[in-house]
Amino acid sequence: MLGGGNALGAYLGGACETLFDRGFAPSRIVGASIGAVTGAILAGNRPEERLAKVRAFWDEAVMHTTRASHLPLRLRQTYNGLHSVLALAAGRPTIFRHRFPGLWSVLPWMPNDVALYDLAPLRETILRLVNFERLNRADPPLAVCCVDIETGEEVVFDSARGPLAPEHLLASASITPAFPPVEIDGRLLCDPGYTNNLPLDLVLAEPPPQDRLCVAVELFGLRAPRPRSLDAVLERTHDLVFASATRRTIAALERTYALHARLDPQGARATLLHVAYETQADEVAGKTLDFSPASIRDRWAAGARDMAQGLARLDEAGPPDGRFRYLPAHTPSR
Repeated sequence: MLGGGNALGAYLGGACETLFDRGFAPSRIVGASIGAVTGAILAGNRPEERLAKVRAFWDEAVMHTTRASHLPLRLRQTYNGLHSVLALAAGRPTIFRHRFPGLWSVLPWMPNDVALYDLAPLRETILRLVNFERLNRADPPLAVCCVDIETGEEVVFDSARGPLAPEHLLASASITPAFPPVEIDGRLLCDPGYTNNLPLDLVLAEPPPQDRLCVAVELFGLRAPRPRSLDAVLERTHDLVFASATRRTIAALERTYALHARLDPQGARATLLHVAYETQADEVAGKTLDFSPASIRDRWAAGARDMAQGLARLDEAGPPDGRFRYLPAHTPSR
C-alpha cells in the first residue's frame, strides 16, 4: 500500500528496493496519488525491470542542479526552498506544467479555471514507463484510489475488475487546486490525499481468508520535533492533514479485528507493517515540490533504511498472537 506525497515519492522507491532485495514480491498493490503512479510502474513491468523503471521516473523528475551534499542546515533549507520555488515557477517537464488561464483566472476579466497546473506531461511519462497490457493482466493486481469531487465518495479502480488507463492514475494524482480533476464514466475525480492518503481499509477492512502481511509505505509522519519557525509550523500542519486519517484507520482496524477475534479466535491473521517518512531537519514547508537532487537522493535512501528497520522488527516480532498485529517501523513515542 503506497501513499501520496508528490516529490516525497522517492521514499517509496527506496522502500520497494529493500523489499525486493529481501525477496518479497507483492500479491496485490494499492496506491494513491504518486503511490498509484509508482504502483502502476511496478505492476506494469517485468519483475526484473520494476526498480529500474521507478529509478528512471525519478531520474527524469529531478532538477538537474548541484547535489549540494553536506551543506550546513540553514543553507540546505535555503537550497531545498529554492528548488520548491523553482518547481512552482517552471513546473517539471515529465510531471506537470503551467496551464492557461490557471492562476490568471483570479483576475475579473479572465475566464474561470479550476487548477494551476496541467498533468499532461505525467500522462506521457506514464505511457513510456508502464506497459498497460501487462498491468491489466492483474498479476499483481493494482488498485487505484480517487475521490469524487462532487459527492466526496471514495472511488476505487482495480485492474482485477477492469482495465486501467493513464486517466485513472491522473485522477488519483490530481490534488486540487494544483491539478484539474479528471472525468471518468461521468464522475469528476481527484486525489484522495485530503481524505484517505494511505488507503489501508481497502485491503484490511475485512479479515483475510488466509494469513496476510500488508506493507504500508506512507509519505507523511505524525512524529516530528516541536516546530520553531513559521515554515516549520506550515510543514507540520501539512503532515497532520495528510497523516491523521491513517492513525484513525489503524485504531478502527484494531477495534474491528478485536471483535472478530472474539467471534473466531482461530481465524486468519493480518499483520500490518507501517513505514512512514519522518521529516528531516532540512525539509521545508514546500517539500512536496522539492525535486532537488539532494532531496530525491536522501528520500530514496531513507525509504530503503526505514524498510530495512521495519523488516527487522517483523523478524523480531515472531508469529502474531491475535487476529491483527500492527508493527510501526519505529517505536512509537510515549
